[in-house]
Amino acid sequence: MVDMVAVKAERESSQRQRQESASLKSLVFCSAVEIKKNVMEVATVQRFQYSSWIDLRNFEGKPRGSLRYTLRFKENKTLRVVAPLALDRRRDHRLRSVSDQNSSALLETGSLRQSPFDEEQILKRKAEEIKPYLKGRPIFLVGMMGSGKTTVGKILSKALGYTLLDCDTFIEHAMNGTSVAEIFEHFGESVFREKETETLKEVSCMYRQVVVSTGGGAVIRPINWKYMHKGITIWLDVPLEVLAHRIAAVGTDSRPLLHVDEAEDIYTTTLNRLSKIWDVRGEAYTNANARVSLENTALKLGYKSVSDLTPTEIAIEAFEQVQSYLDNEDGIARL
Repeated sequence: MVDMVAVKAERESSQRQRQESASLKSLVFCSAVEIKKNVMEVATVQRFQYSSWIDLRNFEGKPRGSLRYTLRFKENKTLRVVAPLALDRRRDHRLRSVSDQNSSALLETGSLRQSPFDEEQILKRKAEEIKPYLKGRPIFLVGMMGSGKTTVGKILSKALGYTLLDCDTFIEHAMNGTSVAEIFEHFGESVFREKETETLKEVSCMYRQVVVSTGGGAVIRPINWKYMHKGITIWLDVPLEVLAHRIAAVGTDSRPLLHVDEAEDIYTTTLNRLSKIWDVRGEAYTNANARVSLENTALKLGYKSVSDLTPTEIAIEAFEQVQSYLDNEDGIARL
């Protein structure tokens, strides 16, 4: 009897041990699953946050009106969100490289400037995105004298594979090589404006895939807008103080409306004359399809001064503003 009781007690003890062991294994397994789940969730959140941070630094946020852009571009946008960790590591390496190269700029301006290589890549991508929707239409750059129309025009035309035309140079050729300053001096401003209108008419009707750098006063004649609106117009909006500094640095001899005598303070006199010209032309610039405000662009990029902007960064902003205009144009066409 005693032996039977002992055997029964031993069996019950062994059964309890097996149950406790099974419970412990189940608990450990559940804990391991939960830990793995938490780790995966944290990793996923980190990839989302990191990818978004990289995109902002590289101007790759969601474009305005992205619904109308190419399927390939949409797929790329999706890949930026769900990209594997290996892709994030490559971006991390590129970002560290850019940061190392631009550490002084980061300390001085509080912003992360793109390397020239990155700027060129972004510019190229922007050009590829909008070029099919330009449909060969000419691009006209307008703005006050000294706003950088020719400089930015060279960058835009190269990125698009277009030809750059300078209105003033076009007029000088039509006048047998007579310079703009000489045309103003010997024939008067009215003759120059007539030639300017003829040039805009010819370019808008006969030329495609061109970027046109116009004269500062091209906006004052309504007929000129009729011709320029056959293409897309971009206004480079630069603060007058910045324009005065730029022009004062190179002199006013080639700008008949701003010519300053040696006895005068060139910056102050130039700024005063620019202010008077702005009073006459300022409203007309708002007829442009797209506006590139250098103040807004510098603020967006975290720069302390408009002067910190590179011409390529201004060109990138121009493409973004054109993209916004094209989206709006397409939306109206669908109504």
